[in-house]
Amino acid sequence: MSVLCVNINNTNTQYGLVSAEILAEDGFFGTQFLDDAQSGILPVLQKHGGTDSAVEGLAFGSVVPAATKKFRQLLQKSGWSLPVYQITCETCPLNLNFPDAREIGQDILANAVAAEKFYGTPVIVIDMGTAVTFDIVSSKGYEGGIIAPGLEVITRYLHERTALLPELDPNDLMVSAGIGKTTVEAMKLGCAVGFEGMIRALLERVQRELRERGEGQAKVVATGGSAGMLPQTWLSDIEFNPHITLLGLAEAFVRQK
Repeated sequence: MSVLCVNINNTNTQYGLVSAEILAEDGFFGTQFLDDAQSGILPVLQKHGGTDSAVEGLAFGSVVPAATKKFRQLLQKSGWSLPVYQITCETCPLNLNFPDAREIGQDILANAVAAEKFYGTPVIVIDMGTAVTFDIVSSKGYEGGIIAPGLEVITRYLHERTALLPELDPNDLMVSAGIGKTTVEAMKLGCAVGFEGMIRALLERVQRELRERGEGQAKVVATGGSAGMLPQTWLSDIEFNPHITLLGLAEAFVRQK
């Protein structure tokens, strides 16, 4: 059986059909177009939401309350008749070793469930979007994390806060030289090398704390579109998994039944 999984974020909404821990029929669209028939999600819901479907149910997470409301309205409009599961701090099938679990984003909860399932503990998930987040799962469950500026924020800030510096593409920052010979090269080096240094420093600090607590060396998984692949070019022991959130939603759905 399969689970249709939907991850609603501030900028993009990602969906995919997860069957036997394998992702199929995946896609994404701008969250602002969630209730637009052209987004493609309504036909997907209509295709898989009937009682004669091979799909067992739907699992979703959202960090946009307004979009959550729109999505539930779409479910009704589509005629969806199968079980619907939303991952929250109350429904997450993972121990949350965190003072106020309501602060944890639903995408982070899904990442944590998948990380524990597929990589064991301790494990660190680096999610690179508008912000770069580090989330840690130990033998005690979800522990918390770190939030830092992402590449998009860094590159946009340089452009917006200066009169002459151009805007960079956060997915095109690689420079072979160590000294920039143009303004753009100099900016790319500052952003890419500086960002790499930030990632390494934060990882080192988390790993040290986990070792001191007796958890041992943590596995590291990166996600978050093309930007999520960057740490893999710096550290060979980082695994890139662009679909970890959808896989976590499917795993949470199965565990909560």
